[in-house]
Amino acid sequence: MDHESAGPILTQFWSGTFIDRFNKRRLLIATDLFRAVLTAAIPLLESVWLIYGILFLLAVAKAFFNPASITYITKLVPAEDRKKFNACRSLVTSGAFLIGPAISGMLLLISTPEAAILLNAVSFACSALVFFFLPDLDGPKAEKRKIHFRVFAEDWGKVLRFSRNHPYIVTVYFLAQFFMIIALGMDAQEVVFARKVVGLSESEYGLLISVTGIGYVAGSMVLSRTAQKISVRTMIAVGHLLVAAGYIIYAFSYSFLAIAAGFLLLGFFNAFSGTGVLTFFQNHFPQDIMAGFPASMGCFRAFCKSCSSC
Repeated sequence: MDHESAGPILTQFWSGTFIDRFNKRRLLIATDLFRAVLTAAIPLLESVWLIYGILFLLAVAKAFFNPASITYITKLVPAEDRKKFNACRSLVTSGAFLIGPAISGMLLLISTPEAAILLNAVSFACSALVFFFLPDLDGPKAEKRKIHFRVFAEDWGKVLRFSRNHPYIVTVYFLAQFFMIIALGMDAQEVVFARKVVGLSESEYGLLISVTGIGYVAGSMVLSRTAQKISVRTMIAVGHLLVAAGYIIYAFSYSFLAIAAGFLLLGFFNAFSGTGVLTFFQNHFPQDIMAGFPASMGCFRAFCKSCSSC
């Protein structure tokens, strides 16, 4: 089990209760500042085990940050603008996926690894500063609620009641998460298949990853312009169908160009499926259980990821 999976596994079954009750804006600020301090401390450590400990704590902080940010975004962005916002968010995220490694490589060429790590810490601090200027949607009373075992039981009861009363919504969400778990399991097999079966070199496989990122950026750009004209149902259905088609092309390919076509297709329509599922989740799940409901699924997804990396 790696540090990135261990954090969610150990925290997500209980973190949702805290996130649902705490002030989201203050939690996001505290989480970013916590990550900034931990990241800045990495260059000062000489023990590998201490560095692993820091990485584990960073994964725990991320397990709090992600659901808290989704809940905050849901409250901040009106329902009619969520598709457009999520599409633009997907574009920024995919752009960072391509630009980030390039910036890191340039920093390593002109500077030192320590400088790159410290710059990452500064980015977390800047993120906390941005959240500081955003509106407080929960109010100060959110942090005065006491958390005890009975509260956890009540929250899981809410989740179970919602699941019984809204089976269609829960089924759609479960299938989307299950699709993601399968994709995570396939990630561990991609390198073996591309290198051993197809016979690609390490540089060619790295280029395929870049092709996937380019496809994701292209899909996000198209979606950011057309999101208001496409229904959430179409995003989810077409997105998952053509992502699956991309994997099928990849599975039956024996050349670099054929695999690149499959990767480009699945990267392009991953933007559609991801935006559709996120918007569906924001539109149909109550905000008071928005962090608590996905906790069990997120824990299971992290467990599957850790198993696939073994």
